[in-house]
Amino acid sequence: MFRKQRLAVLLFLLLSVSGCSDKSQENLYNTNKLQESSQNIEDNRKEQPQRPNGMEDVQAIAKTCQDIQKAAVEHEALGDFEVMQNIINRLGQQGYAAVDCENQIDMAGAEQVEEFCRQVEAKETADITIIVISYDGGFKKYDLTTKEGCVNITEGYYTYKNGSLESLSTTSYPAYSWRYTEEGYLFFEQYHMPGFDGPSGHTAIRVQPLDETCRELNRKYMLPIGYECNNMFLLNWNENNFGNLNFYDLFDVLYPEVYGQPLPYVADENCGVGAIYRIPREEFEKVIMSRFRIDSETLQTKTTYFPQDESYEYRPRGLYDCEPPSYPYPEVVGYKENNDNTLTLTVNVVYPDNNTSKVYAHEVVVRPLADGSFQYVSNQVIPSENNQQESWHINRLTKEEWEAFYGGAE
Repeated sequence: MFRKQRLAVLLFLLLSVSGCSDKSQENLYNTNKLQESSQNIEDNRKEQPQRPNGMEDVQAIAKTCQDIQKAAVEHEALGDFEVMQNIINRLGQQGYAAVDCENQIDMAGAEQVEEFCRQVEAKETADITIIVISYDGGFKKYDLTTKEGCVNITEGYYTYKNGSLESLSTTSYPAYSWRYTEEGYLFFEQYHMPGFDGPSGHTAIRVQPLDETCRELNRKYMLPIGYECNNMFLLNWNENNFGNLNFYDLFDVLYPEVYGQPLPYVADENCGVGAIYRIPREEFEKVIMSRFRIDSETLQTKTTYFPQDESYEYRPRGLYDCEPPSYPYPEVVGYKENNDNTLTLTVNVVYPDNNTSKVYAHEVVVRPLADGSFQYVSNQVIPSENNQQESWHINRLTKEEWEAFYGGAE
């Protein structure tokens, strides 16, 4: 049901703010590209229709996208990529810069944002509105103003609830940090005191477009694994040497895909008690071998296996090896087809809460199979002096660490 409500309306707010953060000068720009687009921006603006202000603007935008939404509801496709793309394109035709909240669709009006970034760097006076469409039924509108190199932001988040327009949140703040990267991302940040346990205050918006094939490859091969609670894309490994690849973490990630249900082997409700399971060999190996070319003997050497009852010991992550709630996400930026029918993907690690579009880059080799499935062949981190540490990751407890924390009790 929530999919039918995702794009029910576009809601926005026009407010002004003032202030300047000392950190707002932390900028990286592709200066030449921005300057070359300046004249095109001005020409495009002259051709765009004049937009009304305030709530009239809100109603006009909602009406503009009404036919797209109606057709999507009739075909039970509201929230699909194609529908989102059509809405973003329509908003672009009305003169807005618009993108989806997960940066999975090319931004409309990207040249406006590039020009605004140039104006910030040049310490000019300017303003821009960026619309970010959420997949959960809400929408954000960012009104940005700049003067003398400082950026101020008004952020409004709205949705329809029970058929009525409702404001979920509205806030205004100076940009504590502001960064436009050579990979085409805009990052800005709202300052929070240390210990603040609400939203991170970080915003990441992909401005420059990505090749659509790269996006499709990312959705198929990278996003299902990602970087949360596993080290698959953090270290070097291949089919001949799996190294320190943690197959228990991958069991967690792949189980729902293989068996079509949530992982049943969960931590004890008492966080001070360590849970231990014995998983039948067939069940455990079916999960791992669904995505890896690995034999039973090799897998058993990388895990704790009991031959007497043909089972794998399994300890779920718990209090002492849980990770923080903030994660990066992968973005395929290049690919090549190899002679052995494998694909090599070049992937950037995008970390919004670290204001970076490239923590590091890595190459992932995958093997598409005749039945439509595929296998992961290898991962290789691309060496660079600019590579950063994977600060979000915590290794799963070893057997010795587990026994130290839980006393060896089952």
